[in-house]
Amino acid sequence: MEFTYVTRRPPELARWVESIWFARGRIDYPRERIAPTGSTVAVVVLGDPIRLVAGDGPALVAREGFLLGPHDRPVVNEPLGETHCVGVVTTPVGCLPLLGVAPAPVRGRVVDLRSAWPAAADLRRALSRGQGAEEALDAYQSLMNPGEPGPAVRRCATAVAALEADPMRPIVGLAAELGVSHGHLDREFTAVVGLSPRVLSRILRLRALLAALDVYGPVDWTGLAAAHGWFDQSHFIRDFRRHTGVTPSRYVAAQRAAFTPEVVEPGFVPEVDVDVKSVQDAGRSVRARSRL
Repeated sequence: MEFTYVTRRPPELARWVESIWFARGRIDYPRERIAPTGSTVAVVVLGDPIRLVAGDGPALVAREGFLLGPHDRPVVNEPLGETHCVGVVTTPVGCLPLLGVAPAPVRGRVVDLRSAWPAAADLRRALSRGQGAEEALDAYQSLMNPGEPGPAVRRCATAVAALEADPMRPIVGLAAELGVSHGHLDREFTAVVGLSPRVLSRILRLRALLAALDVYGPVDWTGLAAAHGWFDQSHFIRDFRRHTGVTPSRYVAAQRAAFTPEVVEPGFVPEVDVDVKSVQDAGRSVRARSRL
């Protein structure tokens, strides 16, 4: 069956929600690595189970749903049949206000959704296999009623926005602008976001680099890395592998082998047979891909 993927970002939830999405179909490769974004992801599984591995952690076979905590390593996504899911991707500060889940305890982990989020049982009852995409998104969105954020969340939201605008800005200067010490911001940010400001800034830098990368054009890795704050190639390659799970050349080869230029998606590394030395050869097209 053709892969269906529908997403929305309700304006009234934009502080907390990056996207609510519906996915149904089969991907054309066995598994994929997905680079971190600084978000938490809560997914209800309505179809076949999905096997997930966060970083170096244990595998989870999600039969009803999963919660993926904030992380700085790639996640392996392996559908064990037809993907049929409804999920939400929070903003970096959205986990606690939106889900009522403290992000720090689930950092770098993928866990059963019901065990982490009590509302998952109500959500699953509101969803059914027969719903269309929009009806499923409506059902998921109806359970999202975040309260007014406290001063810590507001301060961290301001810090996240500043880092998104300039991921290379010094954290100590950002703390001073917010009227707190560097240590205070570090502790507060880690509690609210689940990651430290420095770790999130590194993720945001790589996200910006991947968004700027044209995998179908000639790649000036040295210039691209320097433009995003990496002036040492070994440091850049180490960070790239940490976040994507592969080398820069392997990343480009995997994207070219799996995606056409019209559907390339930054941060996704499909597991396909590729020859890194011949990445100039355009690869086959796929119908669609999963989203986490």
